[in-house]
Amino acid sequence: MNKADTAMRTNTKPDAGRLPVHVAVIMDGNGRWARRRALPRAAGHRKGAESVRRLITACIHKHISHLTLFAFSSENWARPQSEVQRLMELFVDALDKDVKELHENGVRFRVIGGRDALDPEIVARIERGEELTRNNTQLMLNVAINYGGRADIVQACRQIAVAVAEGKMSPAAIDPETIAAHLETAGLPEPDLFIRSGGEQRISNFLLWQLAYTELFFTDVLWPDFDEAEFDRALDFFAGRQRRFGRTGDQVGAG
Repeated sequence: MNKADTAMRTNTKPDAGRLPVHVAVIMDGNGRWARRRALPRAAGHRKGAESVRRLITACIHKHISHLTLFAFSSENWARPQSEVQRLMELFVDALDKDVKELHENGVRFRVIGGRDALDPEIVARIERGEELTRNNTQLMLNVAINYGGRADIVQACRQIAVAVAEGKMSPAAIDPETIAAHLETAGLPEPDLFIRSGGEQRISNFLLWQLAYTELFFTDVLWPDFDEAEFDRALDFFAGRQRRFGRTGDQVGAG
């Protein structure tokens, strides 16, 4: 953890039993990890997949009920075609090999993001995985593929506009809950903890609406090196935060 991470802690002693319900993660640094080892970028993505499996296992063991991973953004299509192709192949491999294991461990699998741009066979695999795991309750795993936070809000607004135009909703009835109900994450709790690996300190169009009151943890650790010890550091950071949601510290302390 860097000095900036440490400075973000409060002076209160973290409560080790205070865990987030929903963790959202940008898994950054696969390419740099590979480059530092003179390996192709694909090797970094493969190694990063191991970190995903470790994180899922850690969430299950710690009884964290929701995990959302930013796997491929709507802007990532601009990357070299060879890398995009390899990422899609890795995703297919994961669907073929990992979904069954997720099911055996009680994990519900779901993809958020636009599916129109995906290969139909990938969409079919996604749908089979979602159906297989639909009734699992150990962990809700949301994987964001071809997802963008702005596009998510736009499509929600379009749905609401159609409802208004059809007379099914009054403009005066639109409130934050209305918009949230039309987002890709409808029905999920908003993330309590956001983690970004790789040293960058930005949200990068991920869950823009949903992260309004989320605690943000940034680490220099590249994603393939992100292990349970680093996850524990993120959880310690979260446990040390006072979540006020617009109230004063005194109000929270009194509550």
